[in-house]
Amino acid sequence: MFVYILTFLLSLVLYTLYKLIINDNKNIRKSSRKAILPPGSMGWPYIGETIQLYSQDPNFFFSTRQRRYGEIFKTRILGYPCIMLASPEAARFVLVSQAQLFKPTYPKSKENLIGPSALFFHQGDYHENIRKLVKRSLSPDTIRNLVPEIESSALSLINSWSDGAPINTYQQMKKYSFEVGILSIFGQLEVHLKEELYKNYSILNQGYNSFPTNLPGTSYRSALKARKRMVQILGEILKERENMQIENNLLSGFLNLKDKDNRSLILDEEQIIDNIIGVLFAAQDTTASVITWILKYLHDYPKLLEAVMAEQKTIQKSKDKEDCLLTWKHTRNMPITYKVMLETLRMATIISFTFREAVTDVEYKGFLIPKGWKVMPLFRNIHHNPEFFTDPQKFDPSRFEVAPKPNTFMPFGSGVHSCPGNALAKQEILVMVHHLVTKFRWEVLGSQSGIQYGPFPVPIQGLPARFWKESSI
Repeated sequence: MFVYILTFLLSLVLYTLYKLIINDNKNIRKSSRKAILPPGSMGWPYIGETIQLYSQDPNFFFSTRQRRYGEIFKTRILGYPCIMLASPEAARFVLVSQAQLFKPTYPKSKENLIGPSALFFHQGDYHENIRKLVKRSLSPDTIRNLVPEIESSALSLINSWSDGAPINTYQQMKKYSFEVGILSIFGQLEVHLKEELYKNYSILNQGYNSFPTNLPGTSYRSALKARKRMVQILGEILKERENMQIENNLLSGFLNLKDKDNRSLILDEEQIIDNIIGVLFAAQDTTASVITWILKYLHDYPKLLEAVMAEQKTIQKSKDKEDCLLTWKHTRNMPITYKVMLETLRMATIISFTFREAVTDVEYKGFLIPKGWKVMPLFRNIHHNPEFFTDPQKFDPSRFEVAPKPNTFMPFGSGVHSCPGNALAKQEILVMVHHLVTKFRWEVLGSQSGIQYGPFPVPIQGLPARFWKESSI
């Protein structure tokens, strides 16, 4: 029996490899009649260069190929033929000027966990309407009213830390980002519901980057179960809120969505839940990673920490003269801290690249991008290119005293699929940094260098650290 199963599996693998090779050859024959495929290596059949990418620093993987092949090259990752683009012009071509030729694409396994109706899986009218709603619900005018609640979330978290007790900085910041995400979607929410959502979201998030095997005991299977529990909880919240007075939060916007002609667009429960999970997903790991990196860089550059601390202490004194609360106006007056945040976004480049798929054969600078191939603008390569950022491996916030050249700095993406919640993320970061540098000192534990990817880059082991309240030093 085992021999039959093994024979069947081997036949299936060989058939898959055969189809992939045939498809590649078709694309190559097609390219000879129009344009040529970019240079590069497709690696092994099906596997491609996946092992090389995931077994080494992705910076090394991308930069070595860019040096060898130029700013456009081909490869195969996770079974998909890909075109990599490492110039600002190419990124703009794919994401802005010719965005209609490239659709957002994600593996089906990831769509199943977030939900197929989530904003970032779509384009066209549906995407436009949902994006406008999210952007409006997370606009500066809305966020300025959220500042006291964001501050309360930050204080609640950091006041729970025991002086000198080791913490995993990244994991703590994920709690904070999740709390702010909940605030932006629901406003106030019962503690037990937040706790249940966070518990199940954490399981879902773990499975998101695991091998998508739906077998008992696997992370992916656990993630699917956790999603079902989240759907149940969110469904109950929707039933409670659907007849309530219109509030100024994202959920209210979903329940009362209108199109550009002010006609009501009724989203069903599944669509709303998919988009809520999508917003939570987009809001958590990325922002938590940025805050973690800021604390790492401030720890590594004491003079910079002193400058940020002095700026924030001045704001602290002005708060004492008023009502002791941080306001939107205060966060607009943090130029040094703001440049530190921008330089962190450049150096760390939390989103190293984005996935698109060519919806038709496309020619770019004499090269063919075949229909169905994945297309990946490489933000990290652009952010670390010495042509655009002098001495790019040096952490230097002063470089942002002058605005970067167009399309060379894209920490939140670009075009119609850029992050609509970037203003909220920036506000969340500034509020947390203000309270950490005015109330705490910290010491990084263990290795002072190293990066782990899961998939977002964070300092090794999530930056273990000890924090002390300033008054106790």
